[in-house]
Amino acid sequence: MSRPSHSLGALFSHQRKNWSISLAKKGTMASHIVGYPRMGPRRELKFALESFWDGKSSAEDLQKVAADLRASIWKQMTDAGIKYIPSNTFSYYDQVLDATAMLGAVPPRYKWTGGEIRFDTYFSMARGNASVPAMEMTKWFDTNYHFIVSELGPDVNFTYASHKAVNEYKEAKALGVDTVPVLVGPVSYLVLSKPAKGVDKSFCLLSLLPKVLAVYKEVVADLKAAGASWIQFDEPILVLDLDSQKLQAFSTAYAELESALSGLNVLIETYFADVPAETYQTITALNCVTAFGFDFVRGTKTLDLIKGGFPSGKYLFAGVVDGRNIWANNLAASLETLNSLEGIVGKDKLVVSTSCSLLHTAVDLVNETKLDNEIKSWLAFAAQKIVEVNALAKALSGQKDEAFYSSNATAQASRKSSPRVTNEAVQKAASALKGSDHRRATNVSPRLDAQQKKLNLPILPTTTIGSFPQTVELRRVRREYKANKISEDEYVNAIKEEIRKVVELQEQLDIDVLAHGEPERNDMVEYFGEQLSGFAFTVNGWVQSYGSRCVKPPIIYGDVSRPKPMTVFWSSTAQSMTKRPMKGMLTGPVTILNWSFVRNDQPRSETTYQIALAIKDEVEDLEKAGITVIQIDEAALREGLPLRMSEQANYLDWAVHSFRITNVGVQDTTQIHTHMCYSNFNDIIHSIIDMDADVITIENSRSDEKLLSVFREGVKYGAGIGPGVYDIHSPRIPPTEEIADRINKMLAVLERNILWVNPDCGLKTRKYTEVNPALTNMVAATKLIRKQLASGK
Repeated sequence: MSRPSHSLGALFSHQRKNWSISLAKKGTMASHIVGYPRMGPRRELKFALESFWDGKSSAEDLQKVAADLRASIWKQMTDAGIKYIPSNTFSYYDQVLDATAMLGAVPPRYKWTGGEIRFDTYFSMARGNASVPAMEMTKWFDTNYHFIVSELGPDVNFTYASHKAVNEYKEAKALGVDTVPVLVGPVSYLVLSKPAKGVDKSFCLLSLLPKVLAVYKEVVADLKAAGASWIQFDEPILVLDLDSQKLQAFSTAYAELESALSGLNVLIETYFADVPAETYQTITALNCVTAFGFDFVRGTKTLDLIKGGFPSGKYLFAGVVDGRNIWANNLAASLETLNSLEGIVGKDKLVVSTSCSLLHTAVDLVNETKLDNEIKSWLAFAAQKIVEVNALAKALSGQKDEAFYSSNATAQASRKSSPRVTNEAVQKAASALKGSDHRRATNVSPRLDAQQKKLNLPILPTTTIGSFPQTVELRRVRREYKANKISEDEYVNAIKEEIRKVVELQEQLDIDVLAHGEPERNDMVEYFGEQLSGFAFTVNGWVQSYGSRCVKPPIIYGDVSRPKPMTVFWSSTAQSMTKRPMKGMLTGPVTILNWSFVRNDQPRSETTYQIALAIKDEVEDLEKAGITVIQIDEAALREGLPLRMSEQANYLDWAVHSFRITNVGVQDTTQIHTHMCYSNFNDIIHSIIDMDADVITIENSRSDEKLLSVFREGVKYGAGIGPGVYDIHSPRIPPTEEIADRINKMLAVLERNILWVNPDCGLKTRKYTEVNPALTNMVAATKLIRKQLASGK
């Protein structure tokens, strides 16, 4: 989206005089940042977006906040001495959606009539509107960031419809910063897209390459005309196991772009894993590419490929500073890696970089006032990682900051030897787990029969995923309790009252299995982390998940154990308010792992087994307290799947095993649920079955019911299953008929006695004015289908 042309200079002219800087004067080193968090150190963009969506502020107000954030990021990198500073990594929602806007690939349902894409069309694609649903959202590789999936087909008329990339380049230039514009690469863009509704699923998305490249050529010409000397193409799919057709597409695409790119330095950026050997050979042979960016944190084998040969005269952007975690870089170890690379590519061709965009880490450690000094010394957020990158670049050029390196070495040693990190009893208990498979004694079918005798649920039982809207008042109560402004009694009474309202609402709506709404919880991972040992917490360590939604991952720094029960009081309180089954709500060990900043000094599997033992204790205490339905969410199980196929079986083995550990000890009559969020599940369906849960609720509606295809293809599923019937990430309220149609589609491939009816996900981000009618329609649709089934229709 471009800002109205008259305001391009006005929005940041007040800053220009303060810090227009000559980069040459700063003496910048060969340093580069792949990308940077957009939300702002105190989530300024989140609040500006939500204010705009609520109609409380104007488009100009939102653009002003965005321009100020971009300006401060560019200033920060300039002041730190970074040479290759990115632009166009800022986004109002998602960088892949920005690429869709740039290409004018707007699905017809949004009724876009051409011209520069504005906020109304852009946010309708991202969030849906009153009349049409949003585009599909799914996980960005193996991260907790979500991107908007493009919907393409042979009839898409690609056209240059968003000049955001060139506008932001000019914006930075007017501030005295010559940036590297960043574009989602054309091949990654197409491979990450999907055939639009009505387009044959076998349609080859790469057949659209010539049409897409025509627009990329226009964008490149625009950037050249504006004065850009470098351009960065993010091509993250290069780390996947690509077939020969996709590899050929890279050769074809960049050969086609060669003349357009003439006179520009071109960086191909990869991240999140090693680049396979065949892929490495393909991309390093591309003529028009000046530089290659590789992830040396998660891609340690790439070093061997480079040792085997690197193209003469090309630049290597070495991602040695971790863009996905919050631990301070081991500068001595990174310098060793860089020195060995320098011997291969040459001093003047080596650039120090981050392993990926810093989008996936917290913004600035300076804003953390409550972390103790020891733990704080072990950490580096995005702002500190910029400094680390430059410190490494300076050391390479013979200007090593000895005091900075000495302080870093002291912090590394402190973390290694701290007694806070190790608990021998926990390590011994986790170690002992490896001798058993941890399966419940009875198979799922007789368990479901025993549970039905106890629960006596109707056919197509209805439930919600757990959370209910977190109102302003509710957040205020939690905030005041944390700040000691209200007493514990006042807090408990306020939360009990909120639970009572949620229980009464569900009873009025006639939902069958209830949830207590989780009013006491700030976040489904942080809430548990706060009650487990081995965790630390931030005040402002927010990370973007999607759109304006941010999460604050806990930091797992040591061995994990559960000192006392965490949820039993609230679940028992909620169950005492109703005769209907009340779900105990827990977060599973793999999700706690994948949604935390995890210690990097032991295998992830070890940490997960420790968490599994803690959750097992909690499950058994809930059962003792009379809770007969216990949900253990594994929302993030799929996202932790390694990107390379050779590593996937091992991950799924320990991840699924960890889930089974949590509930291996419960009785047959205790019903274990799990829930999974946005992801592509079809390729791991057999692992999901192997989790051996009694009921799984799973995202389905926003992905065009992609999940159901796996059952159409003959996979037999004998446990209870609730594919979501409506998308909770959109404010749209689905009509009864639409939900009934979804249920009928499910009944075409699933047995009626195992099907559950539920939303896609928890309701905490929605408002009651959206939740009440949506759930009313969900229950009405269920009753309609029950009636039809009873009458034999």
